[in-house]
Amino acid sequence: MIPVCTPLLGKNEKKYVDECIATNWISSSGKYIKLFEEGFSHYCGRKYGVTTTNGTTALHLALAALGIGPGDEVIMPTFTIAATAFAVMYCGAKPVFIDSEPATWNIDPDQIRAKITQKTKVILPVHIYGHPCAMSVIMSLASRYNLCVVEDAAQSHGAQYQDKKVGGIGDIGCFSFYGNKIITCGEGGMVVTNNRRIAQRCRDLRNMAFIESKRFWHKEIGFNHRMTNLQAALGLAQFEQIDQLIERRRRNAVLYSALLSGVEGLRLPIERSDVKNVYWMYGILVEDDFGLSRDRLMRKLKEKGVETRTFFIPLHNQPFLKKQGMASKERFPVAEDIARRGLYLPSGSGLTKKEIEYICDCIKEIKDASSHDI
Repeated sequence: MIPVCTPLLGKNEKKYVDECIATNWISSSGKYIKLFEEGFSHYCGRKYGVTTTNGTTALHLALAALGIGPGDEVIMPTFTIAATAFAVMYCGAKPVFIDSEPATWNIDPDQIRAKITQKTKVILPVHIYGHPCAMSVIMSLASRYNLCVVEDAAQSHGAQYQDKKVGGIGDIGCFSFYGNKIITCGEGGMVVTNNRRIAQRCRDLRNMAFIESKRFWHKEIGFNHRMTNLQAALGLAQFEQIDQLIERRRRNAVLYSALLSGVEGLRLPIERSDVKNVYWMYGILVEDDFGLSRDRLMRKLKEKGVETRTFFIPLHNQPFLKKQGMASKERFPVAEDIARRGLYLPSGSGLTKKEIEYICDCIKEIKDASSHDI
């Protein structure tokens, strides 16, 4: 089976982790925490980095540091993973959903203005599958209405919008280092920002809101969102290879697009002229004229040893929102359509040319066989 994604590990990952074990620095203190925070945040063009347990807690820390709470609203896309909405709801705030752009699948910036109210505090764009959002429009709106921008860049390490790296454009950027991300700690996340106060607030809250003057005395509720030195050691070793890992993903996309461009009924991902898409996942839409449904194509690819994944299911009518009384009757036609038609193909940095050629040959064979059955 060709998996959707596996991490590509080098020599220094083991070397750095072994050093942690040999020196007993395996918990949430140690040199690799600082090295990883400094290296990755500076790479994003930010002064400060705060490691966390995962991408979800990075978002949670960012919003909590901004003081987001009950009665507040956070504008975000409906087409994203549930973690983005979970982080908003952990703070007691309300996620307000926006439909997607048809071409990039990102939040449609032209629809944001209509959803801004006196309760709106944050715009939370998600750079879907590695393609940056239209940040100039988003930042302009945020400035006009005095809103903060928290970028969910979990899927987009190293992606660029107008020569700026995502996560380094808004007030705060949040990243995930889960096993399928471009660089990984196994599990882990990071908040990056230029705001010293926000960074310190994140550090305090992630460490159970301890205070220096009196140990085990807590004036507020904190969180245990600390990354371990072991994870940071792995992350630093991965970070040392980030440019090569990104280029491998981009190479995958170039080859996929070249081999699938002539296949009728498939809509392939794009890269707008003012961005650098890192193609975290190579996603495609299966149109009606392909000859069979998205789900049937996925089943047949699985039979041939190719693992795939469906696109995210939009959030606006998810069961967890219904239980909280936040379900919406509003329709989001673009998000609903791409969720029904979309899948992503194996996309890991270690994918070989031979594997991509095999996957594309399988898709073409499945399409040809379906046309003969008609």
